[in-house]
Amino acid sequence: MEQEEKNQEKKIQEAYLEYVLEHGQQPPSIYAFSKNLGLPEAEFYEFYNSFDGIEKALWKDFFDRTLDRLHSNEVYAQYSVREKLLSFYYTWVEELKSSRSFVLFSLKRSTFRSSGTPPQLVAFKKAFLAYVRELLAEGQESKEVVYRPILFDRYADGLWVQLMFVLNFWIADDSLHFEKTDAAIEKAVNTSFDLMGRLPVDSVVDFAKFLYQNR
Repeated sequence: MEQEEKNQEKKIQEAYLEYVLEHGQQPPSIYAFSKNLGLPEAEFYEFYNSFDGIEKALWKDFFDRTLDRLHSNEVYAQYSVREKLLSFYYTWVEELKSSRSFVLFSLKRSTFRSSGTPPQLVAFKKAFLAYVRELLAEGQESKEVVYRPILFDRYADGLWVQLMFVLNFWIADDSLHFEKTDAAIEKAVNTSFDLMGRLPVDSVVDFAKFLYQNR
C-alpha cells in the first residue's frame, strides 16, 4: 500500500476512534462520517465496507504491534516456547491498556464469552492461531509440547480460549496496574504448558486455587 493510502486509512481509523470514544456509539451513517471527515463516501469503501470493518482492523493492529515489539527484542528468539507465549500475553495486554476505552466499547456490543469469538476479533483470531501453531510446532521439536493423537490438533484452539479468558479477566480486573491479570497470565500459561507437557498436576491445582480466590 502506498504511503498516501496508509495515511488515509490511518486518518479514517483515528476519526472513528475519536467519534466512538466521545459519543459511546458508532456514527449514524458512513455518509455522515465521511462528510464530517471531508472524504467522499465512495473513498471510504476503498478501505472498509462498514464500521465493523474498522474495528476488525484495529484489533488486528493490536496483534501486529504486539508481534513487532516481540521480534524487535533480540532476546525473544532465545526464549523457550512457554516464555514466548508469556511474553506475547504480557505485551498484548500492554497494547490493550493504551486503548482500554476502545476495547471496552468494542466488546460491549457483542455477547462476549471466554469460549466465543466476538466478530470484531475474527482477523485477530486467524493471526493468533497461525502464531501459536508455529509455537506448538517449535515446542514439539524442543520437547516442551508432547504430541498426543487427536489432542495435539486442538491445542491451538485451547490457547485461543485461554487468550479470551485473559481478555475477560483483564476487562474485569480492578487491581492496581492490573497486577491480578499478570498473575492470571502466568498461571494460565504455566498450566497450559504443563498440560501439553508431562507434569500437569501441580500447576492445575495452583491455577484452580487462584481462580477460586479471585471469584
